[in-house]
Amino acid sequence: MNKSIEEARAFAKESHELQKFADSLNVEIGVAPTYLSLSAVKEENPSLNVAAQNCHFEDHGAFTGEISIPMLKELGIEWVIIGHSERRSYFGETNAACNKKLHALCQNNMFSIYCVGETLEQFEKGLTKKVIEEQVVEGLKGLSPEELKKVVVAYEPVWAIGTGKNASKEIAEDICGYVRSLIKREFGEVAEEIRILYGGSVKPENVHDYLMQDNVDGALVGGASLKVDSFHQLIANIAK
Repeated sequence: MNKSIEEARAFAKESHELQKFADSLNVEIGVAPTYLSLSAVKEENPSLNVAAQNCHFEDHGAFTGEISIPMLKELGIEWVIIGHSERRSYFGETNAACNKKLHALCQNNMFSIYCVGETLEQFEKGLTKKVIEEQVVEGLKGLSPEELKKVVVAYEPVWAIGTGKNASKEIAEDICGYVRSLIKREFGEVAEEIRILYGGSVKPENVHDYLMQDNVDGALVGGASLKVDSFHQLIANIAK
């Protein structure tokens, strides 16, 4: 919940240079502003990947406060984040609800970033892989291998979101590799084509170490993506 419409528009204007820089290094970038800013960002930079932070699985209906997939498509939005840790922690988002949304997005030929991750209590009790397995299996249930190609999975430990703490590169690699193994178990060889991201206090100074891991294909970045300068440095450090 950052940036007014005008602040987002100003960022989008500056993103043209960011995108040129990223393209020159073969790095794909995108942003996920608030619903109110989606149109402004898309208008200022139509070629930028722009994602919504959530959606509802129904096309319309008595769901006050929700936003439907057709509404997002009308704005030219092709990406949606599903199951972010803050949605799960603060708003009771469940694996089953995420599953409905992922199915709806696939049926609408949309791309999604599906987030999984454990809380600090679960991490300290050694329950990380149990939690991740439930989230992956229940969240992706019923998708076909072809549909799965439209899903990016992001491992974001809840204890590393906005806390300044971050998982070590070894933890990130272990869990991202585990996510891939679960997808392979459930869906087969398509697992090798799925992009898996790490998210959780990713900064310019640590992004390179994360992305050098075999099973970490990208990063879901929070605070460090809000300013053009730090976003530029993230891109530069990925490719160094």
